[in-house]
Amino acid sequence: MTEYMTQEQVEQVSIKSYICIPNFLSQDQVSALLQRSKDLLADFNLEDHPLTKFTTSDENHVGDDYFLNSGDKIRYFLEEEAVDENGQLTRDKTRAVNKIGHALHVLDPVFRGVTLENDKLKAVVRDLRFHHDPVALQSMVIFKQPRIGSAVPEHTDSCYTSPPTALGFWIPLERCTPFNGALSFLPGSHLTTPITKRFIRQPGGGTGFEENCPPPIPNLNTNSPTKSYVLQACEPGDLVLIHGNVLHKSERNTSSQTRYAYTFHMIDSPPYAHYDEKNWLQPTPSMPFPKVLDIPNDITREVSRKV
Repeated sequence: MTEYMTQEQVEQVSIKSYICIPNFLSQDQVSALLQRSKDLLADFNLEDHPLTKFTTSDENHVGDDYFLNSGDKIRYFLEEEAVDENGQLTRDKTRAVNKIGHALHVLDPVFRGVTLENDKLKAVVRDLRFHHDPVALQSMVIFKQPRIGSAVPEHTDSCYTSPPTALGFWIPLERCTPFNGALSFLPGSHLTTPITKRFIRQPGGGTGFEENCPPPIPNLNTNSPTKSYVLQACEPGDLVLIHGNVLHKSERNTSSQTRYAYTFHMIDSPPYAHYDEKNWLQPTPSMPFPKVLDIPNDITREVSRKV
């Protein structure tokens, strides 16, 4: 028996690799998150900010100390096109920030309330049984600013643990459309596409990508027809669950509207999965990754864990 999700919804996460659950948050919760996001933008202090820009390209990914030490803080990362060659913003600061992260779910009461203190979310975690004893990490508000909200290329999120256990929780705070950068997914790619690289913290400083040699995928059909990406339009307060191995992306925001979204990741904890020191985001003594469930799941759905 499930508590919140239907059995069909649970199975879709394993089969299709993602699902959109409508109206997961109430309108009051969405309004509170949206207003808190705007308040954080208004509080953004440029005087002591290193103008760290967030980019998703393999060649020039963000990797300075401001980024690497943000796992237990609330920090601001700028759009590439929001800073000119002289280090000056090209627009108002509230329209220059790409995202805020990465400890909103711990440090901010409003975001903590819908993440770690949300009985409905805990019911979803118990229904999925994707993890034994999950922890939450890397929470972000992503703004997808008008006209300059950059495209995020095809990628997976499953670079955290061995075995892979990442699951994404993505909650739009505004309507997501084909024009303002809604997510797109390659259904079933979690069962057909091996993870060939991972984003890591470099030993000498900074970040980069490391080649990965994944085990072969059982029953992989290399002659199967090529599938197309499916765009997932969604409404404020919906919950999009994202299997860590599914290929997904989003296009540039070409509209005049923002696309605020709150997202965080969930992984299994030891002894069920190993989180190594290569991961760019590391827990700290003062802020270990927080547990999601009061009582761990006794079993998990093995079908959800194929890689």
